[in-house]
Amino acid sequence: MRKFLVNVIFALIGVAVGITVLPYLWRATGIANIHLVNNGYVDGLTGGLIFYFFSFPFVQPITNLNSRIEKSLGSRSPGYIIFGAVFLIGGLILANIISIPFYMMSTLTFNTIIPLILMIIFGFIGFRIGTTRRNDWKSFSLTKHSKNSDKLGSDGQIIERETKKDFYPYKILDTSVIIDGRVHQLAQTGFLEGKMMIPDFVVHELQLISDSSDNQKRERGRRGLDILNEMKMDQTIKYETTTRDYDNIPEVDNKLIKLAKEIGGAVLTNDYNLNKVSEFQNVEVLNINELAKVLKPMVLPGESMTVKVIKEGTEREQGVAYLEDGTMVVVEEGKFFINKSLDVIVTSALQTDAGKMIFAKPKHSFNGIQANNPKGSADNKGTTKNKRGERKSGKQGRQ
Repeated sequence: MRKFLVNVIFALIGVAVGITVLPYLWRATGIANIHLVNNGYVDGLTGGLIFYFFSFPFVQPITNLNSRIEKSLGSRSPGYIIFGAVFLIGGLILANIISIPFYMMSTLTFNTIIPLILMIIFGFIGFRIGTTRRNDWKSFSLTKHSKNSDKLGSDGQIIERETKKDFYPYKILDTSVIIDGRVHQLAQTGFLEGKMMIPDFVVHELQLISDSSDNQKRERGRRGLDILNEMKMDQTIKYETTTRDYDNIPEVDNKLIKLAKEIGGAVLTNDYNLNKVSEFQNVEVLNINELAKVLKPMVLPGESMTVKVIKEGTEREQGVAYLEDGTMVVVEEGKFFINKSLDVIVTSALQTDAGKMIFAKPKHSFNGIQANNPKGSADNKGTTKNKRGERKSGKQGRQ
């Protein structure tokens, strides 16, 4: 059906071109006086047939272009399409008003070609203005009476309250927080008020990462795109996309800061450097890593826990284990219990920018082994040897 429609459109264009252009051709060839040839019906039919057969090589490229346009518009919000269409029509009307003097001229170049060029230029400008600044047009209202008044319903209850200065309606996502993936679960909890905004330049950066030749980067990029699709399908999440871009700013982080300043949004990230730059630029930033750090349960010295030692530590006879939330636990004498579950007692905890580290000792080292063998309690090395000696002597006794 689409291919046939393309053929029909070409034929209609050919009819218009034939009626307009063919009379000049008949005059040039000297057969303008032949009425059977030089008339509107023959000219229109001739032009329509020529363009109809001329359309076949262009059918497939045009249908492919139409499919891409439909796919692009289908991924846009209704606001994007509405504002784009309204401002496109406004640009075309302005172009026609400017073209009125050219319509009065008898030359084909002035009364046809120049108005067509003006309509293309002003239509494109209008569409870009409508789509790139649509958030500003949404907030613009001539009927707004007072910024300090609340809107009341018929029963006197407040149905819309003035937005406070410390409320940020848009949470702008950066590339790292999308790849991280925790933002999806965080949004589902409902703790993030307002809408999450996903700029097109962030999606483009994810696409570049997913096309990288490096396997690790490619996997991270594809993970980010999968998370975006999951968030798009999730009906509980409010999000919005924007095509606003800043061609004069090459870095994506700086684009995020610029966008946040323009729309009054907050940057949602887990990038330490972007966090510091945003604070310096007086842009509100929400760092998921800081949130996770605050929500981690406090571990105090003297508490007991059960861990599984998975590898040796950097220091002598140390072992390393990890809690379920990824916190590293350094276990003294843990080297002898690799791949085993071990009850430990927390001795201290250290908070760093990279996370929390817990230092612990095996629980059995606090069970009074030194009191049973005071000679071996002079130092840790002696205690270790006495333990081994007791085990060895026990085996010999059993033999």
